[in-house]
Amino acid sequence: MAYWREQCPEAEALTWRGRPSSLARVLDERGRLLVAALGFAGLPRPSYDLALHALRSWLDCWSGIGHVVVGMARQGYDLQLTRYDEKGWRATFYPTGMEHLITSATASAWVRTPWHATQRAAWAALRRLSEEN
Repeated sequence: MAYWREQCPEAEALTWRGRPSSLARVLDERGRLLVAALGFAGLPRPSYDLALHALRSWLDCWSGIGHVVVGMARQGYDLQLTRYDEKGWRATFYPTGMEHLITSATASAWVRTPWHATQRAAWAALRRLSEEN
């Protein structure tokens, strides 16, 4: 992590699109690892950064969606992933339960790829969870 502090100081605060997050105090150890992975995956991609390329290669595919979904399930969330023709994908994380009601803990993202939609919705859900705690 020291490399990131030197080369990318905003990574220390775990930002998403330039906005600081208060995720340092959220969740258990696995939840914090998920937050770190999603935070780094959301950073701009420097062409020379092999570690960030490896992380994105791991997350930016169908099995990557599965990894994020398993991590979010451990934090108490279910995923609904919907494709809208060629327009894009919407990912919505709901608190786990029989009924998926829109609550303050629900988070959604709409983008062109299913993996980025899943990552961004997971990030938003974890941010909301941290803000409630």
